[in-house]
Amino acid sequence: MNALEIRNLTKSYPGFRLEKLDLTLPSGCILGLVGENGAGKSTTIKLILDMIRRDEGSITLLGRDNREDAVLRQEIGVVLDEVGLPACLNPAQIGKLMADIYSNWDPALYSRCLRQLDLPAGKAFGTFSRGMKMKLGIAVALAHRPRLLLLDEPTSGLDPVVRDEVVELFSEFTRDESHAVLISSHIVSDLEKLCDYIAFLHKGRLMLCEEKDVLLEEYGLIQCSAKALEELDPAAIRGKKISPYGVQALVRRDGVPDGMPVSPVSLEELFIFMAKEAV
Repeated sequence: MNALEIRNLTKSYPGFRLEKLDLTLPSGCILGLVGENGAGKSTTIKLILDMIRRDEGSITLLGRDNREDAVLRQEIGVVLDEVGLPACLNPAQIGKLMADIYSNWDPALYSRCLRQLDLPAGKAFGTFSRGMKMKLGIAVALAHRPRLLLLDEPTSGLDPVVRDEVVELFSEFTRDESHAVLISSHIVSDLEKLCDYIAFLHKGRLMLCEEKDVLLEEYGLIQCSAKALEELDPAAIRGKKISPYGVQALVRRDGVPDGMPVSPVSLEELFIFMAKEAV
């Protein structure tokens, strides 16, 4: 079963339109949603959570319509870019509060997450740094044992060591093949380590959604002259940077002649080239 299916999803605001978005997240997998600020990542997650009304399209979570099943909320863990927990409560008190909200709340798992993320159980949430608040939001999201995690910039504000620990938590979560994660982030290196699938959003439009390993195998970078680039099949070129010293281009490997050197491309380079080409 797919954990998430989005079909023809559309939402319009003055000056912005999320345009006919299609996404599929299989169970047991992690899908990374990449895009610049204003691309539509947070809008997509809020639509999935039915926090805002969609104009068109359908959203199915764990086989059910996202608007119709209140019980579904028990099976979804959420971390938004602003963690909304009571400022006056400490993590220990928040754990007791969540035990009354979530039927599957696991206090032992919550305590383990607090220790693993180095969070003080007795310190008020309102005194936490942004990074500490985000870590507590992650601990809460995991501790009620959801089947699907929806994460909006969860590694924002975390130092590299803690980001690595958090990434490992999410990887561990999806070792259960009934679990899945949708994660948006502008820290593309985290998604490259973590995700099975990558979706690129740019100005409200989905540029591509594909298995990460397929993307990295399918595309590469070439350095050549402008004349050599003109001789390539235009369909093989997905983006380019022109300088006085030549051209660097993002290409489909199967469209490059034998013998032309093609270098590996990172997800961050892939997104930057495609986004610039789409401007």
